[in-house]
Amino acid sequence: MWMFPVLGVVAGILAGLLGIGGGLVLVAALAWILPLHGIPKEAAMHAALASSLASIILTASSSAYAHHRRGSVLWPTVAWMVPGLLLGGWLGSGLAVHLDDRVLRWIVAGYCFIAGAQMVFGGRAHPEGRGVAAPRGVGISAAGSVIGAVSAVVGIGGGSMTVPMLVWRGVQPVRAVGTSSACGVAIGIASAAGYALHAPAGALPAHAVGYIYLPAAIGVAIASVLAAPYGTRLAHRIGGKALRQVFAAFMVMMGIAILASG
Repeated sequence: MWMFPVLGVVAGILAGLLGIGGGLVLVAALAWILPLHGIPKEAAMHAALASSLASIILTASSSAYAHHRRGSVLWPTVAWMVPGLLLGGWLGSGLAVHLDDRVLRWIVAGYCFIAGAQMVFGGRAHPEGRGVAAPRGVGISAAGSVIGAVSAVVGIGGGSMTVPMLVWRGVQPVRAVGTSSACGVAIGIASAAGYALHAPAGALPAHAVGYIYLPAAIGVAIASVLAAPYGTRLAHRIGGKALRQVFAAFMVMMGIAILASG
């Protein structure tokens, strides 16, 4: 059980640094570890996704609070995105429980590679990200529904979509990370609820609610809450260009790890 708090520390630092709740590293690691705790191999990917999303609720909350204290959360943008995030998270988790384990692995890995490439090569409407008002409107809400659905399927807090989108809209990278952390709370709540309630009866052995393996979710969450502020400090020390490069490299490594775990 000691492995879950260790993963939580890593997830917490990544949550503050990249605004992603550490979801992808959790999914990759849990896909390897959960079968060692009695989780059937054919359900390991579903359990990894569900447990990651459940832990993200506290991880993202801690990260968002730390960023809020530094003034880097665009709350008007969060308010516009939350309805879409909740709807998308619920629908996405409902879809994921019906997908095969192998299909889920390829979806998650492919997503990692695409998101990393987009962050490096994607253009930005306002390269300097200065003087841009908080993005808002129906378009932001619609984007939230897509982000929520995809996040539920790949087990993340949505940062790998929210951060690039906000940067493209001219938001400074560190403020995009802070805003993404707040959005991750809504994604975690809706998606975890979906994995718990959409799962077939007896999907996992004891100590589980639906596809959420409680020892993993709780162990990761508690440790990540303590570690998230350290990632936030790093995010405020790293320049925008360097933050994008770290983000992209992380994506590629997670994609390879998830495929290897299968």
